[in-house]
Amino acid sequence: MAGEVDVSGFVGTEARIFTQSPKHTGQESNPEFSVIFNPELRYNAGNHRFTFIPFYRHDSRDDERSHFDIREAYWLYIADDWEVLTGINKVFWGVTESRHLVNIINQSDVVEDLDGEDYLGQPMVNFAKQTDFGRVSLYALPGFRERTFPGTSGRFRGPLIVDTDNAQYESSADEKHIDFAARWSHYFGDWDVGLSHFYGTGREPRFLLNGAGTKLLPTYDLINQTGLDVQYTNEAWLWKFEAIAREGQGETFAAATGGFEYTFYQVMDSAADIGVLTEYHYDGRDFEAPVSTVDGDVFAGLRLSLNDTQDTALLAGFSIDPDTSETFYNLEAERRIGNDYTIELRARFFSGADPGEDSFALEKDDYIQLRFSRYF
Repeated sequence: MAGEVDVSGFVGTEARIFTQSPKHTGQESNPEFSVIFNPELRYNAGNHRFTFIPFYRHDSRDDERSHFDIREAYWLYIADDWEVLTGINKVFWGVTESRHLVNIINQSDVVEDLDGEDYLGQPMVNFAKQTDFGRVSLYALPGFRERTFPGTSGRFRGPLIVDTDNAQYESSADEKHIDFAARWSHYFGDWDVGLSHFYGTGREPRFLLNGAGTKLLPTYDLINQTGLDVQYTNEAWLWKFEAIAREGQGETFAAATGGFEYTFYQVMDSAADIGVLTEYHYDGRDFEAPVSTVDGDVFAGLRLSLNDTQDTALLAGFSIDPDTSETFYNLEAERRIGNDYTIELRARFFSGADPGEDSFALEKDDYIQLRFSRYF
């Protein structure tokens, strides 16, 4: 079977500098350095696609952050109006910027970053069919992936370490439970709509104390979750909405995120575009469900794209809880250097949290991060 092989990816170095001394026993205060290797191998032959994308990070501080994962490794067969995929893959659902409520297929790779934008590869069999009434995708998901957590010396954690060696499961099959999911998506003029359902082991764990009261045991429940995502596009406006209803973790609850992005194009007769973003978070879970840090929060931000030959871009924003004044500030910027190199800057800061509030454990974890990558 003749075909084309494409090899790409990047290798990068990364440095994090924390602006305050650590809060919890065992954490280190020195700068954190790491190297990243993320190659991508693709083979295309007619209707067949083969993809292999491994990921490796070696971290100077936290052994738990040094890890290897297969992000994607699958075979895909594409017919006229249907396709089937088997292997390890990443699937993204949703439209909002600051929270991804409906995105539930893949487990979060928390040691990579605390923003929930990085995911572990998920074993799956996926069948999808395009019809006149939209796209229908069905998933069988064997092999649950446990969430990653920082170790003793790592930052972005509470006073107690998460004991990932002794995870608890509601299912008697533990991590071998087979999960199922389905999604329908379609567009109606300027409207894009997605409706999904998931049954299986929830990706968000609850935490129980171990017998000695010295560690947290991640506990994974069986859940049903129905999700809805909607995006409306009207010239420079993007209106975005995501909502879920979930049962299996305390009382059945609903959560939603909604807002807009408005883009000013070619500002002051330049090539630059500026987008203004605002979103609101609602979460109705009770104390039996996994902790959520974004109940009633408001997000506001700016997105700048210079549209230059270096692909310079910046996203800056903050999330605030109006009731407690807890605030999370975020800055992300990137720029290409030549044809093969990029430099990325991230800065994140916490403020306003009092004892007992959601982000109080992270109040000393303000940091500035710089990544330099070489693409091939």
